[in-house]
Parts: sequence; C-alpha cells; structure tokens
Amino acid sequence: MTSRPELQAPPEIFYNDEEARKYTSSSRIIEIQAKLSERAVELLALPNDDVPRILLDIGCGSGLSGETLTENGHQWIGLDISQSMLDVALEREVEGDLVLGDMGQGLGLRPGVIDGAISISAVQWLCNADKSSHEPRIRLKAFFGSLYRCLGRGARAVLQVYPENLAQRELILGFAMRAGFSGGIVVDFPHSTKRRKEYLVLTCGPPSLSSAAPRGKGEEGESCSDEDSSGDEDNQSVCISDRHRPRKKQRLNKKMKGREWVLKKKEQMRRKGNAVPADTKYTARKRKARF
Repeated sequence: MTSRPELQAPPEIFYNDEEARKYTSSSRIIEIQAKLSERAVELLALPNDDVPRILLDIGCGSGLSGETLTENGHQWIGLDISQSMLDVALEREVEGDLVLGDMGQGLGLRPGVIDGAISISAVQWLCNADKSSHEPRIRLKAFFGSLYRCLGRGARAVLQVYPENLAQRELILGFAMRAGFSGGIVVDFPHSTKRRKEYLVLTCGPPSLSSAAPRGKGEEGESCSDEDSSGDEDNQSVCISDRHRPRKKQRLNKKMKGREWVLKKKEQMRRKGNAVPADTKYTARKRKARF
C-alpha cells in the first residue's frame, strides 16, 4: 500500500468485507501482527504468576493480536469499529469477547475492571477528522479519559502507533498526559526506517519507579540508551513522567481588529445583501473599560 490507510477512508469504510479478508489472509500481516502483539505483551510487564488477566485489545480487527493474548493465557475483550473485521473474527472463532464500537467516543467499560490494554496500529486513526462532527482533540480526550477509568490502579496500556509526524506524536502524548497517565514512548530500532516501531507505554496513576517507560530494542535486540537517539529529534523518546501536567490555559486578550478590517467585512456583507449598520466615526472604536 503506497499511502497510509487512515488517509484514504474512515476505518469502518476502508476495512470492508473484501479488505478485511485480504488483511487477515496475508501471511506477512499475520507475522507482523504476532511480533507487535508479543512485544506489546512484553511491555505490559504483567506478573509472572500464571494468573490469567482480563485485557483489552483496542482496534482488535479480525482478532490477530487477540490470539497472542490467548496464547499467553489471558482473557480479552476486543473493540473495533469495523463490522467486517469483527465478522471475520467470529468466523475464525477467536476466544475473546468482541465489541463493535468507536474508541473515539469512549470505551464504555466499567471503572477499574481491566488489568491491561494493548492496541496495534489503531490510535493514530483518531488524529483524522473523517466526518464534520469529528474533532481529533475531542476524540483523543474521550478515548484516553475512558481508557484511564477502565484500567485498574497501576495497570498498563501499551499502544503501538504510527504517528505521521512529530506534531501528531505530541498530540497523542499530550492527551494521554492530561488524562492522568504516566509513562512515555518506547522506540524499537530507532535508526532503522523499516524496523522502527513506536509503543506508547502508559501506567494508570502518578509516576513511580514501576511506571518508568522501559528502553527500546536496538539493531541486535539490546536496549537503546538515551544517547543512541540524541542526535535525531524525530527519534527521541518523550517521557510523560518527566513533565508537569499543564494548567488550564488562561484566556489571552485577543488583539482587536482594526477599523480597515471591519470596514472591509461590512462591505462584503453589503454585497451579499445583508443588513449592515452604517459606517460612523465610532465604527471599530474600542469601548472603555467603564462603558
């Protein structure tokens, strides 16, 4: 595929019956999904006590990533907006519970019932306005707010993302931080164009030693130090736990438009046939504080 699927059509339209079956039958896609899911489970850092956890798979699609959760002995709930993808998952008889829903409208789960969450190549879809009613900031706020509420205290969410640029990455990180998460971005193979992968590793609760983001993998599988990526701004990890939660933005006094601008706008309105007050010496004059 030459371009990003999220730039071609909304997910529920792009992943139609044909695309859903094509996606699920691709051996390359299956292999990639398995590797990404295994890495996501590793970054969840669940206790190794053989106790099955209830995990959430956000953007589960046809259940490829959910199979990894099942193989690791966990129960899972899959959420996806594409009915076609979920139909394929039902045909494949995946063992998770499937939910048709839009993560941009919130997850709709009871507070504190989820032990961990993963998402493979899904969250960046929220950065696109597919409909006139879609506002990325509102959708990201609803998603991260509901994700924070449904996770148990100290639980992790690992979201593998493909941000289009640095601004999109910062947008996603910012709303995760505002929701109350701590953590940061883990970058595997930061100097490789093809193998580079980004994981947003979030912990439900304030920063602590246990919530610090782990290091990414290098070319030979070793951990990458901060010095490895310091030369490239695009490859740097951004750690939420090192930031302060932003205060509410104070309203700034907007600069008043000048008289010339106001007269021009009034003339445009007159050409359209609208009723506009006549121009006087008081037009566009700023009122005093005590009017």
